[in-house]
Amino acid sequence: MMCTKMVQVLWGCFLLWNLYISSAQTIYPGIKARATQRALDYGIQAGVEMIEQMVKERNIPDLKGSESPEFLKIDYMNYKLINIKINAFSLPNTSLAFVPGVGIRALIKHGTANISTDWEIKSPLFQDAGGANLLLSGVYFTGIVVLARNDFGHPILKLQDCNAQVSHNDISFSGELSVLYNSFAEPMEKPILKNLNKMLCPIITSEVEALNANLSMLEVLRSIDNYTLLDYSLVSSPEITENYIDLNLKGVFYPLENLTDPPFSSVPFVLPEHSDSMIYVGISEYFFKSASYAYFTAGAFNVTLTTKKIFNNLIRNSQGLGNMLSWIAELYILSQPFMVQVLAREPPVVNLLPGNFTLDIPASFVILTQSKNSTAETIISMDFVASTNVALAILGQRLICSLSLNRFRLSLPESIRSNIEVLRFENILSSILHFGVLPLANAKLQQGFPLPNPHKISLVNSDIEVLEGFLLISTDLKYKTSLKQQPSFHGWEVLNLISGQWRGKPAPWLPVWSPLQEVNRP
Repeated sequence: MMCTKMVQVLWGCFLLWNLYISSAQTIYPGIKARATQRALDYGIQAGVEMIEQMVKERNIPDLKGSESPEFLKIDYMNYKLINIKINAFSLPNTSLAFVPGVGIRALIKHGTANISTDWEIKSPLFQDAGGANLLLSGVYFTGIVVLARNDFGHPILKLQDCNAQVSHNDISFSGELSVLYNSFAEPMEKPILKNLNKMLCPIITSEVEALNANLSMLEVLRSIDNYTLLDYSLVSSPEITENYIDLNLKGVFYPLENLTDPPFSSVPFVLPEHSDSMIYVGISEYFFKSASYAYFTAGAFNVTLTTKKIFNNLIRNSQGLGNMLSWIAELYILSQPFMVQVLAREPPVVNLLPGNFTLDIPASFVILTQSKNSTAETIISMDFVASTNVALAILGQRLICSLSLNRFRLSLPESIRSNIEVLRFENILSSILHFGVLPLANAKLQQGFPLPNPHKISLVNSDIEVLEGFLLISTDLKYKTSLKQQPSFHGWEVLNLISGQWRGKPAPWLPVWSPLQEVNRP
């Protein structure tokens, strides 16, 4: 009895330990991307055009067969259809729908296609070759594209329950003996149609496998710049309901030389149940915090400003205060050339609250003499915290970011507070930051980041909302028929879901590279 109880206790402890380990290993996404039924409905329109372009460029396998046509009174006739080309097709009744927990069901009914081909015939009595046109009607297809994830975080697709057939075809021969061949074309249509229907699902399955090969080449760990890498691998298989599909991406930044996870964990967040837009993207606070930590670790937030650069930017960016700041600059800056180093003491603190996106930068001002005849000497070092608002605007396919100073807190040792020179510098340090450092950063940010596009897809009617702990982007899709580029599988391109114009006011954002890194450059 005692032994039985001991076994039960040990078994219970084992189960509890496994539950603990399982929960400890849970990885919550830094980015969630959602496609709604509206995206599927629009995808039909864009998809048909893409399929049309694709099938015109594809090499369709030859169609071969052997028949014993009674009307010709011969033992056999081998035929071959080669150089098969789809010239036009129509899919008037097409639908896509989510299958909860599985994938996406496609249904095509009443499709038609016009095909041109060359043919060859060999029999005991004769052989010949020529050209022909086939008109296919009653094209039907149904199947489920199953969506999952492999061990490397790539998406994988599998075609399930494929059923494809063509109910009728009309063949018209061309060439010198076309009148003769067309007279017995009808008996040939049935065997050709039978063999064609056998080929359809294998062809479609082959296309899905080819797409899988491209998906397996996705760069789920991608270099962003000289400082960081971004991991946007799938952390779980796609979540599919009857109304949408969610892709859960890791969404974490790493310093270029160190792939260690940041010393804080991701937390779960839930996208609101909206359905007005085609695409929703949630970017969590964890994503931005990991970027802040990675850039800080890589030293990207440290900057050195010379006297000349400070003076030029004060005058250029001070607008109505130009005369006053020009006088201050000439009195206190040009009279004693020096350098200012801005050194981040800790990773900038990211805060996402409803309607408000801020970035608090704890740093130090180090003021050094700038002399041609001696080494630089530190005049004074002061700690400060700059609280900035981070704004976002999207113009065309570029992400435009900007920083604005919200609050500036400077701390000085008591022993030097009475030093008149220190007080003079203290009065203009805020102006240096506001009119000197930030404009340099924003000048680079105004160039924007090109947003990678899915094949011939642009994103329109975009809106951005700051919620508790994450940023929500909603957008629609627009298919560009005029573009000629081919689809690229360079990367996940999740952030390319962010596009369009910001409605009415700038939206908060943290750039995916340090704005201060550019200030160091001459």
